[in-house]
Amino acid sequence: MANRAGGSDSGFEVVVIGAGVIGLAIAAVLSDEGRSVLILEQAPAIARGITSRNSEVVHAGIYYPPKSLKAELCVRGRERLYAWCADHRVETRRLGKLIVATRPEEETILEDLLVRGRANGAPGLEVLDGATVARLEPAVVARAALASPETGIVDAHGFSSSLLAAAESKGAILALENTVESLDARPFGWRIGVRGPTGERERVDAGLVIDAAGLESDRVAALAGLDVDGLGWRQHPCKGDYFTLAPGHSVALERLIYPVPQRAGLGIHATLDLGGRVRFGPDAVYVDRVDFEVDPGKASAFRQAVSRYLPGLAAAELVPDQAGIRPKLAGPGEAFRDFVVEETSAEGAPGFVACIGIESPGLTAALAIADRVAAWGSA
Repeated sequence: MANRAGGSDSGFEVVVIGAGVIGLAIAAVLSDEGRSVLILEQAPAIARGITSRNSEVVHAGIYYPPKSLKAELCVRGRERLYAWCADHRVETRRLGKLIVATRPEEETILEDLLVRGRANGAPGLEVLDGATVARLEPAVVARAALASPETGIVDAHGFSSSLLAAAESKGAILALENTVESLDARPFGWRIGVRGPTGERERVDAGLVIDAAGLESDRVAALAGLDVDGLGWRQHPCKGDYFTLAPGHSVALERLIYPVPQRAGLGIHATLDLGGRVRFGPDAVYVDRVDFEVDPGKASAFRQAVSRYLPGLAAAELVPDQAGIRPKLAGPGEAFRDFVVEETSAEGAPGFVACIGIESPGLTAALAIADRVAAWGSA
């Protein structure tokens, strides 16, 4: 890896730490503005972390408190994502989603979600009665449902690859298997200590550093001298397992089916991938280590949860699919926490932008997050 001169002789104008969908979106937007950009990624390929282990759902912006960053960036990001994918031939499908109420007390939650979603700018929302749900999705049993027509799915890896291609076409450089070990403030910005794939160490200079390191973003912020605990930026890894149907079992769905949201997540929902395969999950379990093994013993609990709205699944066999880990800022039992997308001059680290706690709807919001970061990059 070699430095490339940008706006100064010290190296790159911008170094983005992390080549998941957030880092790649930021790199694409900043390089399009003519900035010299280096992307550092510790994995051997792009989009290997959080980006590769989610439901690939394009969210409409229903769940989040009005005026929160999650709400604002989800709604703006959804529009940007669909437009980007159309322009770059990345597959998406606006399948729509039903959030289903199976108990009387859940119908009030649907009405609350309708009000919140409309306040956020999620388009086309309406509450459907049980008969309409049965007509639209014969396999689903519900008292009522909130319909979200703009919810969809996207090829997350294809989206990530298109962002990288756009960034590289404007001169951005990707350095894989490079781990950031130190961040030292300098008059020009930052000097970054990097360990390469064979253990060699190198220093890279940058005027602006973007921390888009996913599960490691709080560690990277600490390297920049930020008090992540004092700021409330310590992440709490939360694991979610997914199951799918064993061969010989099937369920016919046209849309994504979600229960009403749960405390630490959105509940075990049924999603479709671009090949039409149905997947169930994720659950939400806080963990103290990164482990992507799926416990087969959870199958009965998943089946019980899903059979509330898909009763035909009661006798079906579920098999482990994949697991993901979300970088949540809210710990167990804690209230809503928003995204952190913040330039940290006020915290004593000018020229450093922290993207921390970027869980769902981070995939949907990626380009809107990039636009927000670019506003600091252009300052």
